[in-house]
Amino acid sequence: MNAVAPSTQASAKMSMTEALRAEAAVEPDAVATTPAKKETQVIAIYGKGGIGKSFTLANLSYMMAQQGKRVLLIGCDPKSDTTSLLFGGRSCPTIIETSSKKKLAGEKVSIGDVCFIRDGVFAMELGGPEVGRGCGGRGIIHGFELLEKLGFHEWGFDYVLLDFLGDVVCGGFGLPIARDMCQKVIVVASNDLQSLYVANNVCSAVDYFRRMGGNVGVAGMVINKDDGTGEAQAFSEAVGIPVLSAIPANEDIRRKSANYEIIGKPGGEWAPMFEQLAEQVAEAPPVRPTPLAHDALLNLFKGDAVGRSVVLQPATEADMCPATVRSKASLEVIYEGV
Repeated sequence: MNAVAPSTQASAKMSMTEALRAEAAVEPDAVATTPAKKETQVIAIYGKGGIGKSFTLANLSYMMAQQGKRVLLIGCDPKSDTTSLLFGGRSCPTIIETSSKKKLAGEKVSIGDVCFIRDGVFAMELGGPEVGRGCGGRGIIHGFELLEKLGFHEWGFDYVLLDFLGDVVCGGFGLPIARDMCQKVIVVASNDLQSLYVANNVCSAVDYFRRMGGNVGVAGMVINKDDGTGEAQAFSEAVGIPVLSAIPANEDIRRKSANYEIIGKPGGEWAPMFEQLAEQVAEAPPVRPTPLAHDALLNLFKGDAVGRSVVLQPATEADMCPATVRSKASLEVIYEGV
């Protein structure tokens, strides 16, 4: 067996290092500064995981379709659960998974492989890597690259709704805001600190890219599971965005959602709520929000609810290693008789 010369190993290591440095030095695309010219309204919906984005979007997209609008719903969450409610609990093949299988088979991805229809709503899932096997944000970027190859910018939809996870702050999940891929953002939140923390982060991202010359704005907030305590309403007023709808914390809604039932059907009990939401989503202009400082966000809640009475007490080395810390003899020189 021939040994590899040290000089050859060093050369290979150096070339890999140079390649990695070159890749890291590539700057992202500049933020677009021209006004949005698309006739299609592309709307990105953000919110904390589990806050009810998929529930809101499934019913909203269904109502829009029944009103005669051409709607495309795209799930941009690695969990790939955006379209589950729309399809009665069934999951549809994701773009990333399908692309990988087709590539191994030497085939091209077609629209019918990844896009599915229910009662006039077109829907698809971008998908993402398995846990621990890749970056979800990179998966989002790869998914949109595939959409562009499939002709995304030529599709004649009235509305394209993008469901994004708001907890994650890596680049792929901020893509619509950073690169002007949508005209406006909607945040879904509730009357709890964590969901409003995520909503505030989204507002901060929009504000940042507006200052960089971007065009994306926040159209408003949907309050889900509204229990009437008012923190989400106070937040929307503080950051300067409207409340588009307040979906009540209702047992009938919870039960039907858990059973994968669409409640946003014309003529149903909850139809007026989603009819109004559809109108608000269509007409609300994108505005530049004023995100809150962390203390201002905490002030929306009662002190006992968020622990503002807690005092930060610095730890000492003795606290960290009580068994090994020894007191050291003083080096001070003491003179007798002084």
